[in-house]
Amino acid sequence: MDASIQETNRETFDAHLEQVIAEAREGLKRRQRDDGHFLFDLEADATIPAEYIFLNHYLDEREPELEERLARYLRSIQDADGGWPLFHRGPADLSATVKAYYALKMVGDDPEAPHMRRARNLVLSMGGAERSNVFTRYALALFGEVPWKAVPVMPVELMLMPRWFPVTIWRMSYWSRTVIAPLLILAALKPKAINPTGATIRELFRRDPDIIDDWQQNPGGGWIGRFFLGLDRVLRVVEPHFPKGSRRRAMKAAEDFFIARLNGEDGLGAIFPAMANSVMAMEALGYPKDDPRLVTAKKSIRLLVTPGEGETFVQPCVSPIWDTGLAAHALMEAGEAPASPVVKRATDWLKSKQILDVKGDWAVNAPDLEPGGWAFQYANDYYPDVDDTAVVAMALHRTQNPEYDENIDRAAKWIEGMQSSNGGWGAFDIDNDDDYLNYIPFADHGALLDPPTEDVSARCLSFLAQLGRRRDHPAVSRAITYLKKTQQPDGSWYGRWGTNYIYGTWSVLSALNAVGEDMQAPHVRRAVEWLLARQNEDGGWGESGESYWEEKRDQPAPSTASQTAWALLALMAAGEVAHPAVRRGVEWLLAQPREDNGDRWVEPWYTAVGFPRVFYLRYHGYAAYFPLWALARYRRLRQANEKKVAWGI
Repeated sequence: MDASIQETNRETFDAHLEQVIAEAREGLKRRQRDDGHFLFDLEADATIPAEYIFLNHYLDEREPELEERLARYLRSIQDADGGWPLFHRGPADLSATVKAYYALKMVGDDPEAPHMRRARNLVLSMGGAERSNVFTRYALALFGEVPWKAVPVMPVELMLMPRWFPVTIWRMSYWSRTVIAPLLILAALKPKAINPTGATIRELFRRDPDIIDDWQQNPGGGWIGRFFLGLDRVLRVVEPHFPKGSRRRAMKAAEDFFIARLNGEDGLGAIFPAMANSVMAMEALGYPKDDPRLVTAKKSIRLLVTPGEGETFVQPCVSPIWDTGLAAHALMEAGEAPASPVVKRATDWLKSKQILDVKGDWAVNAPDLEPGGWAFQYANDYYPDVDDTAVVAMALHRTQNPEYDENIDRAAKWIEGMQSSNGGWGAFDIDNDDDYLNYIPFADHGALLDPPTEDVSARCLSFLAQLGRRRDHPAVSRAITYLKKTQQPDGSWYGRWGTNYIYGTWSVLSALNAVGEDMQAPHVRRAVEWLLARQNEDGGWGESGESYWEEKRDQPAPSTASQTAWALLALMAAGEVAHPAVRRGVEWLLAQPREDNGDRWVEPWYTAVGFPRVFYLRYHGYAAYFPLWALARYRRLRQANEKKVAWGI
């Protein structure tokens, strides 16, 4: 090619790169709230808005106008086959479809309307509503659609079990504890929904629910699962004969547990299922309608409804700390000065949200460890997580502002103290890895626990490395060993909280770069080759939520902006800024449509995870800050003719 043509092409490319970075940066800055934080919508599947409608009809506290908007949303995300998927363009999910159908029927949709007929036919073809998951059957039991024998026996006496007992809430994850404690009260009292419209869905069952006797399944398989199924049958016989005194103590223990953690307007655990269960449990326990705790708990749920900037749906929780921390990183990468007003307001707001005085549930396994973490939501003092803490503390450290030194030091000590015995980190707890609990009939979702995972562990290692912890530091050394052990045979790393191997591989390569790993080492090269092999023909990268099924992990998926950004950040962390694949990925991002204000790439796909194979998430912010971050890093390294990434992520 003629040198002048090459120079013209380079200038055109550079100008386009500068334009997109500038537009995305300015658009992101416009989203900053007055107090400094950022917040994007967090979208799940049909189950959360459906359950919001369930709660209103359980209490007979209907909101007709809002419920109709939620119904429009549910209809809009129904697939042509009649089902509702767990993520965009995913396969129909039986339980999500049952819940969406029932919610639409509650708000008045004609069961003979075409969309309802399609849903009903699909449910019946998948085995009927009787094959729904455990949480769906609990909801149906509360409405009298199935008998209580349809759900596993979970005696409220579980609250009285000592910590050494094999099955206790302290062996479960934070989200399980907060959901289960009020649910145990509901299972003990067996209240009945008011259900003012009298909606029923018997037409979704292939068999009469009252005569079905094979409700419980063996979720994990094998002899452990068979043992727990047998135990369930025994408990079903003996539970009615448990002493009344222990039942009263257990009920009080469950009530005390969740009441102490109600968390004001942010709600129990700051997650919708726990918040909804807490409201129903208080109602079942006879709390007056005007009890301030009940009133506030209901308000916390209403605050999860999207504010009206786009479609109306109900969020599973909100993500302000996560959004603000990642947005701050992206803006600084894009050239926003660390001392600029926009960054300073964001980091000051983050500083104010650090949890310094409350020892949450994590302290059960670390009683001498001082608090120092951040939560995911506006407030969730009992449940900070190490992932948010690492991201936020790295952003504070990146500003090099001594005002944050104490906050960063507290965060580092807390994260070091939260390391599990295998060298990795779970998100919320230490050594929360009693895998046998995933075999109990209640755990058919396979997400009862919070074991160490590669992506979270990598983030913690990135933070410690950014602070200057060396490879011979005990926590760092153990983390490196853990990550090397967990590398997949094909060179990738698993992503627990982001989809999936692209996310995990980005997280780990960033950490290995930060800690000074030889980026030409064989294990790093295998990861690089895996990423290069996964690039789509169009230049981008994509990975479906179906990759969490082993047999589907390598199936092709459309390129997405956030996953392309992760792949680019990973390759640049590995020193591959000049690789042609990186240039192609950058060109793909530059060519993709963005929303009207230019700050966010169009991305309907779900690229994050609540629980793999069960519950997926679409962070609306991921298509704003991650592509900006990747493009800006590419510009920075290319202009400086540098291969080394200077920061932990």
